[in-house]
Amino acid sequence: MRVGFRLNGSAVGLEVEPDALLLDVLRARGLTGTKEGCGVGVCGVCSVLVDDRPVSSCLYLCAALEGAEVWTIEGLAERAPGLVAAFVEHEAMQCGICTPGQVVAAAALARACPSASEEEVREYLSGNLCRCTGYGTIVEAVRHYLATL
Repeated sequence: MRVGFRLNGSAVGLEVEPDALLLDVLRARGLTGTKEGCGVGVCGVCSVLVDDRPVSSCLYLCAALEGAEVWTIEGLAERAPGLVAAFVEHEAMQCGICTPGQVVAAAALARACPSASEEEVREYLSGNLCRCTGYGTIVEAVRHYLATL
């Protein structure tokens, strides 16, 4: 089947199988910043934005993308460079597996609630699991970024 959508700001049209998952299609296109963690949509590692909402790309069918706007970590690095810089500045990563999903969630939060409190940041990021940092530096990075908006 053919599906047309915008990917990181550019129009794309793809032939995909009806059961093709967004994660697999992105990685096949060389967008390997989006990673698979759990494969069942609970860890947040594979998060991307679809129409400015974070979704688990490991569960999201490409067939549902017709006319949508999709942003991956690669596109957000260009669209919101200050966010990535805040993660680096605050050392908000260790192993890096969860970092793309954390950045994607933070970008969605910045659009939805740019004046979010620490509690709201923690709540918004609660769907993104990290086993290394304890979340303190991640929350600091996001709060720093929000303060610059």
